Amino acid sequence: MALHYVLSGDGPPLVLLHGNGESHEIFSGQIEAFARHFRVIAVDTRGHGNSPRGTGPFTLRRFAEDLRALFDKLGIHKADILGFSDGGNTALLFALGWPERVGKLILVGANFNPFGLKPGSLLEVTLGWLWEAVRSPFSKKARQRREMMA
Repeated sequence: MALHYVLSGDGPPLVLLHGNGESHEIFSGQIEAFARHFRVIAVDTRGHGNSPRGTGPFTLRRFAEDLRALFDKLGIHKADILGFSDGGNTALLFALGWPERVGKLILVGANFNPFGLKPGSLLEVTLGWLWEAVRSPFSKKARQRREMMA
């Protein structure tokens, strides 16, 4: 799956992850300033902006896996990640799955515990989590999710 992204600047990598229903353009007012100090990678997550949706489950976990693939494609061994809203949730899942690839996490409006969400959004997130748990209930990541929810 080829994600759309915008590169700007030089320096250590800083990945920008937008929220649900948005695109990298949510950061258009910040990219130039960040690019003075960082190599900014502003990503359109799966099914958002100019990135295709692809097939299979549409979950935050899948977004984190896509991000890992993008890191590999761009040769990024470790980066700081700024995530807004669901981008923050994706950043948290990425950090849980690949902690050695994360420098700093900057989380804005992340709601990793979904119980404050509106009913429709809560249902979508809960079904995604259930899908992941059923798919691999004994995996390390599934155990981590259960521990976080306890």
